[in-house]
Amino acid sequence: MKSNIIKYIFFVIIAVLLIFAVYKVNNNDDQKNGTASNSNAAQLQEITKEIRVAVAGLDNINPILSKNKNVQDVSKLIYEPLVNITQDFKAEPCLAVEWAKTDGNSYIIKLREDVNWANGEKFTSQDVRFTIDKLKEVESIYSYNVQYVTGVDEVDEHTIKIKLDREIPFFEYNLTFPIMSKTYYDGENFSNTEKNKAPVGTGIFKISKTTDSNIILEKNDNWWNNSNKNSKLEKITINTNSSMAEVYNSFKMGNIDFLNTSNLSYTDYIGTLGYSKKEYVGREHGFIVLNTKSGLLVNTEVRKAILSGIDKNNIVGNVFGGKYYTSDFPLSYGSWLDNKEDGNSTYNPENTYKILEEAGWTLRRGNWQRTANRRTEKLVVNLLVKASDNTRVNIANVIQNQLAQEGIGVNIQAVGDSHFNNNLNSKNYDMVLMVSDVSTSPNLTTYFGEDNMANYSNKEVADIMKEVSNSTDENTLKEKYKRLKEIYKSDVPYISLYFSKNVAIYNTGLAGEVTPNWYNLFYNIENWYK
Repeated sequence: MKSNIIKYIFFVIIAVLLIFAVYKVNNNDDQKNGTASNSNAAQLQEITKEIRVAVAGLDNINPILSKNKNVQDVSKLIYEPLVNITQDFKAEPCLAVEWAKTDGNSYIIKLREDVNWANGEKFTSQDVRFTIDKLKEVESIYSYNVQYVTGVDEVDEHTIKIKLDREIPFFEYNLTFPIMSKTYYDGENFSNTEKNKAPVGTGIFKISKTTDSNIILEKNDNWWNNSNKNSKLEKITINTNSSMAEVYNSFKMGNIDFLNTSNLSYTDYIGTLGYSKKEYVGREHGFIVLNTKSGLLVNTEVRKAILSGIDKNNIVGNVFGGKYYTSDFPLSYGSWLDNKEDGNSTYNPENTYKILEEAGWTLRRGNWQRTANRRTEKLVVNLLVKASDNTRVNIANVIQNQLAQEGIGVNIQAVGDSHFNNNLNSKNYDMVLMVSDVSTSPNLTTYFGEDNMANYSNKEVADIMKEVSNSTDENTLKEKYKRLKEIYKSDVPYISLYFSKNVAIYNTGLAGEVTPNWYNLFYNIENWYK
């Protein structure tokens, strides 16, 4: 009997211990789940729906009056154009829903009917006409966009007709200037009004507050694009610094989250650690013009030989420390119309030798020469360069040394600015080293049109240029531009050398897709957060 009691007590103790163990396990699980929930909640609370950027040397937040590149960049968050530019430089509707050429010199443009300004006023064709009129009146970086506009007719509240004084290929790419509100400026001096401290826009963000040290942007609840409703980003603080040196320091101190620079020595200011970056092609295009009507350059084989003898990678390495991009075509900055399949390496010294030998040239004592009509001539060409531009002079010296190794002589003509411009205008050169900023437009009239810099003419090219200026079919345009590039590399009226490089630098805690180009730094910014 006593033995049975002891067994009973033993089983009771075991049962109590098991119940206690189960309780502890469940209690611990609850605590873990609670901790995880609290952790997730904390993580959600830690997400910041605000980012901080900077403007160096703010002159005016009105984008039409400002001459500051930083202002141009941030203004795209507040103000919108009729036509926007995509990441691959394709024109797409924005405040305009569609456009059509009615004749060679006129465009009809249909505007969105569902757009309100941030203050609730309705956007109409009056605002477009008002903006174009102001661009014609004031000195603006956007005045170039409307320089050929001779008139704007308001067909109705949401339709306008723009008349030009000449035919402009791809004129829609000129419609990328920011539209300003007519009613906002009624009765005001547009250039000097206090209202320029916070002009109203139609964009994804609006100016909610301005101080001496910053401008606060908040989400524009009146934005016509529904994607704004689900955006993560609600606020942007624009710090107004006096210089880029201050911007760099502010970033280094953690006071801003994003900056953009074309200064590729930025690591001297912010170091190399603690941030992310996105490099992308800049606007600066360096190229050589070969005068196809001058001396030896009349011969296509000579131009081809020069092309094969120039090492673009070596130029970029020697002059730009390897920090620029080599280029093979004026649209190689990322345009959707650039055929990227063939790469851009044209350097081939063996090809130089082959081309010239087949054309009757002979390499003697390190120089190519040939005899015609009992007269011996050496393969020597002149290269015009602006003496005041040290970078171009350095490039010219590198090219001279490269071609000398291939037996081609180059005389560098480094001249003053006035002399350079006179020679350029009169086309008094064999070759000239040029640097220019490319446009968003794929219009290549500068290179292939009448009176082009290379004195170049080609019937097929002329036909293509006419066809692309009157076509909107994407497949046709791609096909024609591919052919233009082939001819460009075959006939060699120009030699593209390089494109500059820009860098978007941002806090490692910044989440979202950062995909800038030189037209717009802030694609998909509504989905950025920290």
